[in-house]
Formats: sequence, C-alpha cells, structure tokens
Amino acid sequence: MTAAVASERFEFQTDARQILHLVIHSLYSDRAVFLRELVANAADAWDRLRFAALDRPELLAADAEPAIRISYDRAARTLTVSDNGIGMSRQEAIDNLGTIARSGTGRFLRSLTGDRRRDAQLIGQFGVGFYSAFMVADRVVVESRRADAPPEEGVRWASEGRDAFTVETIARDERGTRVTLHLRDDALEFLDRERLVAIVRRYADHLGVPIYLPGREAGSWEQVNDATALWLKPKGTLADEDYKRFYRHLTRDPVDPLAWAHHRVEGKVEYTSLLYLPASPRFDLYLRDRVPGLRLYVQRTLVMERAEQFLPLYLRFVEGLVDTPDLPLNVSRELLQDAQAVAAIRAALTRRVLDLLEGLASDRPDDYAVFWRHFGSVLKEGIAEDPANRERIARLLRFHSTRDAADAPRVSLDDYLARAPADAPIYYLLADNLAAARRSPYLEAFRSRDQEVLLLTDRIDEWLMAHLTEYRGRRLRNVARGELELGEGVGEGARADVEPLLATLRQLLAGRVADVRASSRLVDSPACLVLEEGALGAQLRRLVEAAGHTPPPSRPVLEVNPGHPLVAAVNRAAGAEREDLAAVILGQAQIAAGEPLEDPAEFVERLNRLLLKVAF
Repeated sequence: MTAAVASERFEFQTDARQILHLVIHSLYSDRAVFLRELVANAADAWDRLRFAALDRPELLAADAEPAIRISYDRAARTLTVSDNGIGMSRQEAIDNLGTIARSGTGRFLRSLTGDRRRDAQLIGQFGVGFYSAFMVADRVVVESRRADAPPEEGVRWASEGRDAFTVETIARDERGTRVTLHLRDDALEFLDRERLVAIVRRYADHLGVPIYLPGREAGSWEQVNDATALWLKPKGTLADEDYKRFYRHLTRDPVDPLAWAHHRVEGKVEYTSLLYLPASPRFDLYLRDRVPGLRLYVQRTLVMERAEQFLPLYLRFVEGLVDTPDLPLNVSRELLQDAQAVAAIRAALTRRVLDLLEGLASDRPDDYAVFWRHFGSVLKEGIAEDPANRERIARLLRFHSTRDAADAPRVSLDDYLARAPADAPIYYLLADNLAAARRSPYLEAFRSRDQEVLLLTDRIDEWLMAHLTEYRGRRLRNVARGELELGEGVGEGARADVEPLLATLRQLLAGRVADVRASSRLVDSPACLVLEEGALGAQLRRLVEAAGHTPPPSRPVLEVNPGHPLVAAVNRAAGAEREDLAAVILGQAQIAAGEPLEDPAEFVERLNRLLLKVAF
C-alpha cells in the first residue's frame, strides 16, 4: 500500500550538490559497483536489525530469515533492491539519504559502548555509496519502514540526483527498505539477469545475507550468492580442499596454491586475513602498470579488488584478502585513508607471509624450489625495500654454488655458513649464466683450496648484493672485486722479474686498465679483470643503460698470473709482438668476465698474428 500522507521537498546544500556530482561522474571507475553499494547497505540493515533484536526479539518475529532480493522490470526499465532489515523512519531517511556522507550505521556505532561495540563488529561503516545509484539511474525511489514502527509510518524518499529530494509518509506493511532505480538509456545492461548474477558473485558472493534473483519459473526466487564467508569460518571446520576451491574461485588460477595462511586477529585492530602462495605467476606480475595487492573486504563486502597498502611491493605475488571492520575509509570506500590501522595490518601480514615462506622452505623444500623458480627475483627486492626484515628475507634466498651441481639454485646462506671456515667471508661470484660462472677463472684459487663460492646469475643480483653486505655477522665478498687475501701458495710462480713484467704491461695497456698487478685468484688462467670497490659491475651498468642513463666511467684492474706461459712470454717478446701479447691477454680477460671487446676485429687480427708465429 502506498497511499501518501504527507510530502515535503528538501534542497541539497551547495557542498552536498558538489559531492553528489563527484560521486555520479568521477568517483568510481566501474559503474557496476552501484549494485555492490546497495547490496552492502541492505546487508548492513539486517546486521543492525539482528543486533537490535538481542534486546527486542519481537522485531524478528514476523520475518526472521534475512534476505536481499534483486528484481528488474524491462518494460518499466527499473531495477529494485529490497531487504527485510531494520528499515528507516521518515527522519532517518532525511538524515541518512538527504545528507552526503552521513551514515545511519556510523551514528549507530558511535552510540555503542563497552562489550556491545565488539558484538556489533559486523555492522558496516558506509558513507556515500548509496549515491552511486545515480551513475546508472536518472531517478531513485526509496521506500522503507522501521521494524519497530507501525505500517502507517512508512516513508518514501525520491530524487533525480540533482538539486533536491522529496520525502513523504506512506503506508507500508513490511519492514525494511526497497530501492528502485529508473535506469538511464546507457544502463539497460543491468536489466539482464546473467549480468546481475555476475556482479553479485563478484562483489557479494560471500556476504552473510542470502541474495535472491527471480528464478526460471514465474513467482520463484533463486539464491545467487554463497552467503558464507569462508575466511570467517573457524579454521578447524575447513579442509584443505575448501581452501583450494576458494583460491580457484578468488584468482581463477587452475593450479592449486603451494601454501596458505588463515588468521583472525582480535585486539586493538581487528581483522581476518587469508593469504595464498601461488604455484605459478600471474601473466602480469612484471608489468609496470599492474596494481598489486590483496582484496579488501569490509563486513564481507568487496570494496577493493587490489589494495596495495597491505603488503610491500616485493610480496606482490601473494594472493588473498583482508576483511576488517576497523579501517577508516574515504568517501567511496575505494580509497583508504592513511591510518595507523593500515600500517599495523601491513606489518602483521608481512610477518605472516615470511612465516609462511620459512615454513615452506624448511618443511617442503621441493615446493619451495617451485616458489623460488617463479618468484625468487621478486622476493630479492625486499632486501632493499624492507630493512626491518632484511635478515629474514636473506634467510630465504637461494643460490647456485660450487659445492652443488643442481640445475636449480637451492643453497641458502645458512647452508653456506654451516660449511664455511670460522670467520671467513661469504664469497660469491656474479655471472651472466651458470655455465660461465662454473668455468670462471675467478674460481680457480677457491677450487684449489676447496672453498665454496656462491654463483649468482640473476640480472638483479649485483643490485641485490649492493644492499646485502652482511649476514649473521659475516661479510659477503665478491670474488671478482678488490684485492683478495687468500694466503700464501696461491698464484705462486712469480719470479724475480715480476715487477718489471707488471711495469711493462702497465705501459702497454695504459688508458685501458686502472692498474696491473699479480693475482692471488688465478691458478690456470693467464689473467682476469677485477673491479675496484665501488665501481659498477656489468649487471648494474646494463640496468643503468636500460633505464636511459649513462653509467659513470670506470676502468678495471688487470690481474695476471705471472707463472702462466702466455704472461711470461711478454718479457721475451719485443715490439709489435709484445703489444699483441698484452692486448690478447687483456681481451681474453674481458671475454672471461663477460665484458664486450672494445674492438673485436682488432683483437682477432692480433690473435691471428700470434697463432701464425706458433703454427709456422
């Protein structure tokens, strides 16, 4: 029954009209969220009714089962969302629908004290979401009656979303609220049942109130959402298959996750989190314009598809969600405010993910190897980005090693230290690929001493090691940088003419190297290039150049093995032959280090001249 008793017109205030215009035209990137907002408000109305019924059970007597019904009329071009929640009085309709960013739920929460506030944790915090209806409708009509009011005290609120709204008293038999949208010409897609089902399942599948659409048979209704939030169920009631099924629903990933962590936190900040480690990367993991993040739910309602505030960027491979009643939200609930609660949740979730990775690494190393293959390069970014957790992240790193012949990196820094001499540095070598690393001349002295070296072949490893200089009190040392003190007996063979030989090579290679010195690294090779401390290596130079910058100029040191016949031959040669020998020794060192030759054709000519002398 809708017989009008009284009607009144209200003007939106100037600032309210401006905000309303923003909501309609600028606030949301996806117009379909209007249905999410209306459904969320309807679910809030039921939560408020359920809470009120704790003291007044008669409020539920007439209709105790919660329900949200979405119906549509193609002929009239209307879409209607109805609920049997607590409803509104005439004044509440004026206050809550007639004033931008004012929420009846918010006022209700502020009126609670003591333990009742905890009991009401499912009651949502909503602001202007109702006004998103005007993105798709040129007229919105709301009819409502409070659960504790008589039928003749119903209310009808109506507006075209511009300057004013009207309110009239009506007779309404049932409690709750019905919102009717008169759709715009460009919004008729929302009269399609399958489209509505898809929106509900995307945004409200796990809302705690059943959502119904008209069924296939006339007069019937069909529930279209799951109506159970898996993440809010006790962990003891869930099986592994439940978590896997939900992961597939959440991510559309056909491959089961490697691991997951499900936690509920109560205290100063309350939230529930469900975090997954995927077994394979998303196709857009490394795209610059990809927005990473967890799904954010407020009272089971999805408010952000990708909330990047809750995990650092180096954990962007993590999938999952956060559901909390405690986050302060900006006008649209899509923009999180800078709040202490966000920082607290972020720190806690970061620890949860690192815990999950540590458990996977220790208990299921084969599965951790799968994770590392796909996401190891991303996790390495945390060494620079997260100093507070640097040692925990370093513990999770995996490397190739001269003591391990496996094709996949599986040696941890702790593994290395367990085998290393006491107080010795952690030695590592950077190379473009594993084959080049294993045959590198920089390893010769270490092999002769049976000393382990980590082999780093990822293109960001030099950047990584620029930030990871120490682990558990041990220095990390690049075997191709600076002078090494490996003890006597390494690189011997130097004779009385070593210094004259070095002086000769310095003269022949002047301007091409910073210095020439006898090497303690080499056993079988004639020479190698050594970077000075602070100089950019090949990997970092390439990264700098790829970013469009010119790296600072630097020249390496040439270390020679005086006992090698090719080096010793420099003393016996003269003229052009001596110059050729010096240039070939330098060129070989550049090739072994993965450095480009300054003039490949000249190098080949010099090498050919030397070969011809030997051959003929």
